[in-house]
Formats: sequence, C-alpha cells, structure tokens
Amino acid sequence: QVQLIESGGGSVQAGNSLRLSCAASGDTLSSYVMGWFRQAPGKEREVVASISWNGGRIYYRDSVKGRFTISRDNAKNTVFLQMNSLRPEDTAVYYCAASGSQALTTAPNTYNYWGQGTQVTVSS
Repeated sequence: QVQLIESGGGSVQAGNSLRLSCAASGDTLSSYVMGWFRQAPGKEREVVASISWNGGRIYYRDSVKGRFTISRDNAKNTVFLQMNSLRPEDTAVYYCAASGSQALTTAPNTYNYWGQGTQVTVSS
C-alpha cells in the first residue's frame, strides 16, 4: 500500500511558477510509474505528465510542454512537478498517482494509488 501526499499548491498570477511535490510512504516509489493529473471543475481528470521508474521516459500533455517539468528522486521517495509560465487554464486540483504498470502510462484507470490533491489557482 502506497500513501501519497501532495504539497506546493497555491494561488498565483499568470506567468508565475509553482513547484508541486509528492511524498510517498508505505513502499518505495522506484517500483512505480508516477503521474501528475489535474481536474478542473466540471471537467474530467486528465494526465499532465508521467515518468517511468528511472526517469528515462517522460510524457507531457501538449498544453504543458515547455512549461512543466516532471522529475523524481527515488532515494527521497518523492516526485516533483515544476510549473512555469502558469496560465489561468492551468487552474485545477492536481493529483499525484502511482501505477504498477511496466510501461509508461497516461490513463487514470491504470494508476493504483492517488494522493488527496492540491489546489492550483492561476489568476489573470
């Protein structure tokens, strides 16, 4: 059983940056593909970025490419999402998730464990 706790959310103006962290307990994160998802009010949960167990493969959704960076520190059992040049459309609850998949995956239903989420609000 993996417990995930996100932190680092907040309210910022457009163009600013935030860094989200996801700390894990209960198991070593090096066994899992990790993903960041977000869900805005009235919308479905969508993948933002995902990273393979060793960081060798990374996926970003098109709208965040060049602005967001996902990384992981397996020794510290932590995953990060650096978000730069934030836009109002990035406003959502951001979730960290862990998948036991052997391959990089982006579908929410392939993720086994989820954090409670952290709110990111970007004002124009």
